[in-house]
Amino acid sequence: MEKHIVSDFSLPCTGGATFHLSEAKEKFLVLYFYPKDNTPGCTTEGIQFRDLHPQFQKLGCGIYGISRDSLKSHEGFKAKLGFPFDLLADTEESVCTQFGVIKMKNMYGKQVRGIERSTFVLDRERVIRREWRGIKVPGHVQEVFDFVKTL
Repeated sequence: MEKHIVSDFSLPCTGGATFHLSEAKEKFLVLYFYPKDNTPGCTTEGIQFRDLHPQFQKLGCGIYGISRDSLKSHEGFKAKLGFPFDLLADTEESVCTQFGVIKMKNMYGKQVRGIERSTFVLDRERVIRREWRGIKVPGHVQEVFDFVKTL
């Protein structure tokens, strides 16, 4: 299997910092791409990552949520739901493009461009160890956790 190494990137993140992939210290990273702050599926997914966050941390795994929303929107979403992890603002879609998660989707019968809900697990060398695309929220976060446990 060909190794896919993720190129370094930087994005503004909640808490007023800038996230640099090359500076992430965690043994593993979960990068989850989601369509929009404060929508039902994205809220549920975020809450599930929040609730399992301590277990992910025990495995040396960091979690970062990424969407095209503004940093201001992210700060509100994070505060409202009490996320213990940061959200990254990819307003220019540069990282979304790198991961190939921008798709045409049907929303209420109209074609719209948006983020396909996707999750990637990276190791310390920033090799993608597993990816999930076009996910359904129920059970997904547990599946990601179960996979990280095997690493």
